[in-house]
Amino acid sequence: MRICLMGFGAVGQGVASVISQKNDYLLENYGMDLKIVAVTDSSGAAISQKGLDPELLLKIKSESGKVSNYPDAGKSGMDGMKVLEEVEYDCLVEVTPTNIENGEPAKSLTIKAIKDKKDVVTSNKGHLALFFSELMDLARENGVKFKFEASVGGAMPILNFAKETLPGNEIKSILGILNGTTNFILSRMTVEGSSYEHTLQEAQQLGIAETDPTQDVEGIDAACKTVILANSILGIECTLKDVAVTGISRITSEAIDLAKKDGYLIKLIAEVSPDSLSVSPRLVREDSPYAVDGTLNMATLKTDLADDVTVVGKGAGSIETASAILSDLVNIWKSKN
Repeated sequence: MRICLMGFGAVGQGVASVISQKNDYLLENYGMDLKIVAVTDSSGAAISQKGLDPELLLKIKSESGKVSNYPDAGKSGMDGMKVLEEVEYDCLVEVTPTNIENGEPAKSLTIKAIKDKKDVVTSNKGHLALFFSELMDLARENGVKFKFEASVGGAMPILNFAKETLPGNEIKSILGILNGTTNFILSRMTVEGSSYEHTLQEAQQLGIAETDPTQDVEGIDAACKTVILANSILGIECTLKDVAVTGISRITSEAIDLAKKDGYLIKLIAEVSPDSLSVSPRLVREDSPYAVDGTLNMATLKTDLADDVTVVGKGAGSIETASAILSDLVNIWKSKN
């Protein structure tokens, strides 16, 4: 399976690392030979139809910051669309940064690949939160696979789990913690009694919160994931503007203390149901499945046959997110072989 890897930040590098680690295992267990034939970052691209060496890619990125410095295969200034026109490949792995304004460049890259009859795997939330129905319809029309397990909850298996492990169940609603940064901040405030501002700074120093944490702390990231779950699992056609969103920036240590005295925690909860698409701070019991700490994500799927089923997993991290991308690639391969 020849892969075009668009984006070589933390997740893209995680994908290269996972392919390097797992190539022998995939060959042995699935007869699957994963080859990275092209990679792009902001500097340009590296292209080789014979396959690029994942370890060398990682080394060059680490030392120079530019994949275009890859020996004999580097192309300075070459953008993703040009790469998709020139390279022979089977699957686009799209891991460019999330853009919630217009979904670019992910949207254009995905549409081009689908129209060229290529499968697509993405970790990106932006184009899915804004144009889910359009992209899925296009994939169906062109007879290609379009998978996005990594876009919700990192390594927490939820999309494939709902579709492949619970078929026959009607999933009535999903309630969950879908953002690791806010869960870390609220967990720390609960344990340490610290203020929101102080805890946010600590999260930034640890690299858990972004320099500009707005999308996380104001609930926008969780709202994007709410849209993806609503469309893909519950069949509710919606976009980002349909989600009612309240973040955590106004939560005080006093409010957390008050909740604790009554045996409750404050968590940022996403609700996905036919009656409500929302992200907001809520009280949850200390002994409930929602009482997960640190950067963990969780979701409870309410079903008609299996009752409540809860999944928990790491919501962020380059290797963890890459593991979800790898599961999509293996599922595509298995469906064709």
